[in-house]
Amino acid sequence: MTASNPAPAQFQAQAAAQLDDFMPGGALAPTSAADAESRPNLVGMDRDDMNAFLSEMGEPAFRAKQLFQWIYNRGVTDFEGMTNMAKPLRAKLADSFRMHRPSVSAHQVSSDGTQKWLLRYDDGNEAETVYIPDDDRGTLCVSSQVGCTLTCKFCHTGTQRMVRNLTPADIVAQVMLARDTLGDWSVTSDKRRLTNIVFMGMGEPLYNTDNVIKAMKLIMDGEGISLSKRRITLSTSGVVPEIERVGRETDVLLAISLHAVNDELRNEIVPINRKYPLKELFAAVRNYPGLSNAKRVTWEYVMLKDVNDSVADAKQLLRLIKGIPSKINLIPFNPWPGSPYDCSSDAQIKKFADVIWNAGYSAPIRTPRGRDILAACGQLKSESQRIGKRERMQMEAIQAEKEAAVGISL
Repeated sequence: MTASNPAPAQFQAQAAAQLDDFMPGGALAPTSAADAESRPNLVGMDRDDMNAFLSEMGEPAFRAKQLFQWIYNRGVTDFEGMTNMAKPLRAKLADSFRMHRPSVSAHQVSSDGTQKWLLRYDDGNEAETVYIPDDDRGTLCVSSQVGCTLTCKFCHTGTQRMVRNLTPADIVAQVMLARDTLGDWSVTSDKRRLTNIVFMGMGEPLYNTDNVIKAMKLIMDGEGISLSKRRITLSTSGVVPEIERVGRETDVLLAISLHAVNDELRNEIVPINRKYPLKELFAAVRNYPGLSNAKRVTWEYVMLKDVNDSVADAKQLLRLIKGIPSKINLIPFNPWPGSPYDCSSDAQIKKFADVIWNAGYSAPIRTPRGRDILAACGQLKSESQRIGKRERMQMEAIQAEKEAAVGISL
């Protein structure tokens, strides 16, 4: 930004807001000298934000709509590409704003086509996002925090300290960067490779509700990225007070990271249950806005050998979900170095699934994806606390032994 064209006070406030991201307890997120870039980032702004900023520059309201479409519908990264704006205006915008994506610290592609990006944000913190291709869809698993506060015992992310919440810009940029890589900006919606988004990456989305809701609204906006609310799923471990709000304000699909059917076990493996026990969690789910057979809740259930995988557990799960339009997503446990659990056997997972299927519920067994790049469910962890080569080899050896023992081939 040049001295002759300073950003208005609102712009400076926006830039400050993107950096002043508070951790739980009020601690300020780490920043560095690299964060001194004073031009606000247009990525993460909605049309109201843009309109307010452009109005202060003396520009008419329709400019905000044009700007919004170029950024979120066309995916441009250079103001010179905004061809329906005059050159002097493009220069003025370039002086006052930036359209910033995070840098990519690592990009890995699995043997099964899964892709994982380790993204580095302006303050040096990192988060991971994963793209999972299937025959009829392509799903992006999005992170909402750097680290996590929940310490779920089966989850690798839970072993990393909580660093900070991701901003709307940080979250939406994951989608935009994936579209950059996949070449999705220039094709029609029916040809796009990224068709679904799940908030199942690093962090608990409902401990960052404001930013997650704003990001989802940007992703759903029909003049921008334009992804249907029926193609977005938010997963929570059970932040009960926020469940109704996210349904009311976004109407996206809901998933509950359940993993146990009694309070005693869930207190141990999903510690948030001590604050919001099963009775409160299920009451919140039953009251989720718009719940119906067309808008079922997904119950995520990681299969832990001799811990939560008995037929009795399956029957108790059925009692808990009675009367709730539901789908149960059974997840074979994905190992990581130091993890205290083993995955249930194929035979035991099938027994569990059969009980659910026979009661009339869908109970698909999730096929592990991206294991060879640590991109599978529960394995995400940022580079700041990345496992070393020895740990990785140890994990791969353990997994190979388990697969050989049960005759599984990836």
